Amino acid sequence: MISKKLSQFRIGETGTVVIVNGEGRVRRRLFDMGITPGCEIYLRKKAPLGDPIEVTLRGYELTLRKNEADLVVMEMKEKY
Repeated sequence: MISKKLSQFRIGETGTVVIVNGEGRVRRRLFDMGITPGCEIYLRKKAPLGDPIEVTLRGYELTLRKNEADLVVMEMKEKY
């Protein structure tokens, strides 16, 4: 398995949340949006400069800032 930050994903990649870093309000906000360990996230779109990104999780689309996506550590399967 490969671990990397959600902000490092390429369009079309899918992974599972391993850790949500951050403190206080920011971490709580990510949890409230459904970004919790074990959740599967698919990267749908990325702005030209990488901020913001659009992801699909739990059946809905969500837009995140790059600094928020930097806090989410993901695990993805290797492609063969």
